[in-house]
Amino acid sequence: MSKPGQRVLVAVRQMIAAGELAAGERVFETVVAEALGVSRTPVRIAFRTLEQEGLLVQHGARGYQVRRVNAQDIAGAVEVRGVLEGLAARQAAEQGLSAEQLEGLRVCLVEGDELFDKGHVTEDDLQLYHDLNMRFHQIIVQASGNPAIAEALARNDHLPFASVTALAVDCQDLKAEYRRFNYAHMQHHSIVDALASRQGARAEALMREHANATLRYAQVFEAASERMKVLRA
Repeated sequence: MSKPGQRVLVAVRQMIAAGELAAGERVFETVVAEALGVSRTPVRIAFRTLEQEGLLVQHGARGYQVRRVNAQDIAGAVEVRGVLEGLAARQAAEQGLSAEQLEGLRVCLVEGDELFDKGHVTEDDLQLYHDLNMRFHQIIVQASGNPAIAEALARNDHLPFASVTALAVDCQDLKAEYRRFNYAHMQHHSIVDALASRQGARAEALMREHANATLRYAQVFEAASERMKVLRA
């Protein structure tokens, strides 16, 4: 997906997480495209991706509707991802990563350090983080040598905010987003240390804790739902 297309995807995902697009609401390409100041094409692509992520469902021949989910749905899916990725990290650590895999992880660490060392982030920085974070997780799953984990994660990715690629960013509070993603990046450093040291139990625990960073989406989603109840009362 192109960089402008990725921005649209993140923006629409955040609109759903924040309740700007409420559960059960119909969404239209033209309306969202106008709100974001883009053409309909990236919005159409974003809608298809969000359908695959379980955030939108088809409504009629052409339209979409925001899926009705709750914080428990999101938390459950994220917990499953943490268990699966924790297992991948443990197996990768126990059998040992190749030199190429360790180098790939360390490149992700260096790239992340460069993003966060300046003490703040921009939307472009977070897009770069999204890309390196995806590579980071893919390397660990691959290094486990267990294809069943990748298959199980692919199924789980169809649940709301379960996928590691399901990045939602609050562009109105980049200071808070800096703290959140910088903390996640520091976790990356600890995970790589455990993997390189072949500490399976530690790598598993760290990876499962790392997944909990996504639980913020469950909290945001729940808060947004409560706000919408008040507004409709």
